[in-house]
Amino acid sequence: MIVVAGESLIDLVPQGGGEALPVLLPRLGGGPYNMAVALGRLGAPVTFCSRVSTDGFGEALLAGLHSAGVGTSLVQRGPEPTTLAVAAIGTDGSAGYGFYVQGTADRLFELPGPLPDSVRALALGTCSLVLEPGATAYEALLRREAGRGVFTLLDPNIRAGLIPDPDAYRARFAGWLPYVSLLKLSEDDAEWLGGVPEGPAVVVLTRGAAGLTVRTRGGLEVSVPATPVSVADTIGAGDTVNAALLHSLAGRNALSAETSAALDADGWREVLWFASRAAAITCSRTGAEPPYASELEG
Repeated sequence: MIVVAGESLIDLVPQGGGEALPVLLPRLGGGPYNMAVALGRLGAPVTFCSRVSTDGFGEALLAGLHSAGVGTSLVQRGPEPTTLAVAAIGTDGSAGYGFYVQGTADRLFELPGPLPDSVRALALGTCSLVLEPGATAYEALLRREAGRGVFTLLDPNIRAGLIPDPDAYRARFAGWLPYVSLLKLSEDDAEWLGGVPEGPAVVVLTRGAAGLTVRTRGGLEVSVPATPVSVADTIGAGDTVNAALLHSLAGRNALSAETSAALDADGWREVLWFASRAAAITCSRTGAEPPYASELEG
């Protein structure tokens, strides 16, 4: 089983163009939430670990998890409102965000008890590792589960507007790296962090239209181009990459720091191609709508 830990929220996505105040369509979202849904749609055994509001948006988020086949036994509930993210879509389909996070339910996440022995991987990232007091609980979860040998994926998915002290965050990020098996970064993340760090067994760098690159601790570097697609927007594309990486590695019995770093060039090329194709399908749709396994067959 794969556990994805982190926030869920509602993306408010503008529809149409030219209006001073465009219509905003609510879509289920949040980086970790999107990743869990993507894994469920790919057929992976996955459970979401978070704190979700009991309001109407929270009920819709839970329904979305259930519809994708995602387990919710590790979901905490609370009466506080759901976080909102207002998306701004660029002419190239890229998305920027403004967040409404004060007093929201997911910030009050508490460290759960030990995860089941069946857990093979833990994935974390985005807002949940920034916003306190929940960030400290998610960090503790990362350290504890890595310490008992669970494969860990970290996607910082930097949202600079939520980080009041960039230097303090960069120092904290560096402290996570010894506990990370696979680090996924976008080029924008790497630039903001000051470069691609060393430490994890595997680093995957997403480069937008230029594709994906993997670098392993043993010195292997493999790149694949992006899959051509007509881009509606890029919401959820990186989250889909994370899910596809985990699903593909699990299928190769490579969910450990040692086995993932030991994959040869051909193996990593296949993993990256799968992730590229999955992300392209997500980009072809408005909002975070990752593909189902049947859409990636053949």
